[in-house]
Amino acid sequence: MAYNFKEFMNKKERLAPGHRMCAGCGGTIAVRNVLRGLRDEDNAVITCATSCLEVSTFMYPHTAWQDSFIHNTFENAGATCSGVQTAYEVLRKKGKVEGVYKFIAFGGDGGTYDIGLQSLSAAMERNHDMVYVCYDNGAYMNTGIQRSSATPMYADTTTSPVGKVSNGKPQYRKDLAAIIAEHNVPYVAQTTLFKNLRDLHEKAERAIYAPGAAFLNVMAPCPRGWIYETEDIMEICRLAIDTCYWPLFEVIEGKWVLNYKPKNKLPIEEFLKRQGRFKHMFKKGNEQLIEHFQAEVDKRWDALLSRCGE
Repeated sequence: MAYNFKEFMNKKERLAPGHRMCAGCGGTIAVRNVLRGLRDEDNAVITCATSCLEVSTFMYPHTAWQDSFIHNTFENAGATCSGVQTAYEVLRKKGKVEGVYKFIAFGGDGGTYDIGLQSLSAAMERNHDMVYVCYDNGAYMNTGIQRSSATPMYADTTTSPVGKVSNGKPQYRKDLAAIIAEHNVPYVAQTTLFKNLRDLHEKAERAIYAPGAAFLNVMAPCPRGWIYETEDIMEICRLAIDTCYWPLFEVIEGKWVLNYKPKNKLPIEEFLKRQGRFKHMFKKGNEQLIEHFQAEVDKRWDALLSRCGE
């Protein structure tokens, strides 16, 4: 079916306005557009790890969620969602529930890459008919901008602070999408907020209606942790893609597919210089930091091209 932007944007809103997320937050943009992957006539059950998203969209007795919503702890979003999905299958077979229900778990990178990785891995390995969506903002933003294993190299965070003896986080970020792909699930994809959101819309729909477990990794910039002007969010996402820091790809039944290859691959400086968390890298004498970062981006891009048969 041909992509129709107007049709996607006219779908009913499943995350209501008036929540408490920050202006310029990539998380809620990601969530609203992932939920547009649902067909209007279908139902959803949302589980959400403790995160900015959870505390800002569900403050009892008020909720921004239009579908059934379960708040679970940091570490068990995958377990909660897979358990509810299993209960639904039992009730459906007994004829006690009707209609189509889809099961979607949301978590930030702290609750996905780190604290919740065990239950996520287990849910994927069991191939539950569910989607896990990580909105990756590259740190534990909700609890004070501490580094996570999704935090990029040399980023300034409160637990990897820049100073006289530190250049920020010394390790490069974990490649979680590749790790989940090794679970041999039906569908894995990496995406972000790009152009008219077509890539995000299409991948969300494929993930939700894949026959089994699916995983979406969505880069979702955070203005507080990344330190940028709110209106720059879409440009930062574009630069992440065009520098190949955040490539767009899918893994469909084990086959790697590259969705976008920049005509002119930009140097990583173009992405880094738009964010205050990397400003120390542009000080005189720190040229090697940018060179090191660029080398890691190039290494991972070449590995991705090889996986995709490019």
